[in-house]
Amino acid sequence: MVNMSVTELKERHMAANQTVNTLRERLKQKRLHLLDTDVAGYARSQGKAPVSFGPTDLVCCRILQGHTGKVYSLDWTPEKNRIVSASQDGRLIVWNALTSQKTHAIKLPCAWVMTCAFSPFGHSVACGGLDSVCSIFNLNSPTDKEGNLPLSRMLSGHKGYVSACQYVPDEEGHMITGSGDQTCILWDITTGLRTSVFGGEFQSGHSADVLSVSINASNPKLFVSGSCDTTARLWDTRVASRAQRTFYGHEGDVNTVKFFPDGNRFGTGSDDGTCRLFDIRTGHQLQVYYQPHGDGDIPHVTSIAFSISGRLLFAGYSNGDCYMWDTLLAKVVLNLGSVQNSHEGRISCLGLSADGSALCTGSWDTNLKIWAFGGHRTVI
Repeated sequence: MVNMSVTELKERHMAANQTVNTLRERLKQKRLHLLDTDVAGYARSQGKAPVSFGPTDLVCCRILQGHTGKVYSLDWTPEKNRIVSASQDGRLIVWNALTSQKTHAIKLPCAWVMTCAFSPFGHSVACGGLDSVCSIFNLNSPTDKEGNLPLSRMLSGHKGYVSACQYVPDEEGHMITGSGDQTCILWDITTGLRTSVFGGEFQSGHSADVLSVSINASNPKLFVSGSCDTTARLWDTRVASRAQRTFYGHEGDVNTVKFFPDGNRFGTGSDDGTCRLFDIRTGHQLQVYYQPHGDGDIPHVTSIAFSISGRLLFAGYSNGDCYMWDTLLAKVVLNLGSVQNSHEGRISCLGLSADGSALCTGSWDTNLKIWAFGGHRTVI
């Protein structure tokens, strides 16, 4: 009898799953039917011309050398000229981007670091990784007798690796982390306690590891998360119990998410080789950015960033390419992987300075490179 009921339950579960998948497919088809155009189609119909970029319009002006392992993550300070990077060598390095000097080299308690972030006012840096905690270091603290910067706060509460961390804009006191335990957490850094947990036991949460988070600069109560479940989700920190929206479309892990400058849209990058642009108000996918590769091998998108105006989308790939997309016409205007001084390995992370005048890329080749607009080009 028990065996029978277990079998019955399994059959009912399979039938329910099939129904859900059928409904999801019908929804997908309905969405596609309603989306009679995309951003590029509309821009072309309006006679818009693509941005033109030559190989000297964005040039490598600094190479930051100092890590002895793969670079996994980087972040700029909002006041523009400092960068923090995290590497497989178990160190965080804080750089002056103008002089290439290292101002801090922080030996981490756990070498398995995956992500790092600069605080809004540049006083502290944070990192997370396979130790499942988010570690915070105050850059103004005196070093110990070995010259190491002491840990100023440890945010402990995730049950899986910490894949992403970002300070809430204009606040030194709060941070959002994403984790392999399928949740995101809003932290009160002063107390070291969790303010809210997003996902987990809640039905509308992610069903696989969270890989990336991005907070809306226009409205810091909103953030998006990208996950191995192939979706991105929009959250409101005032309503932790459920995601505001779930965004479908990708066919692989969503490795990176980033809000568009206006805060109404966000971009994603995935193992499926595409970047996508979504609208948070309608839930619609606005555009797919994909460059076909002749050899059949599709490089993964590892990291993305938008220019100040949003006209350009920078995307780093697992094969060392770094495409600069025209977001309006969905065309690649430059590949930093094929210009002089390009990286010799996977582009693992990238980010734009606060004023939009420089791009920093980090790679498995252990280096970071700073690219600046040259020639007649100004910030776009």
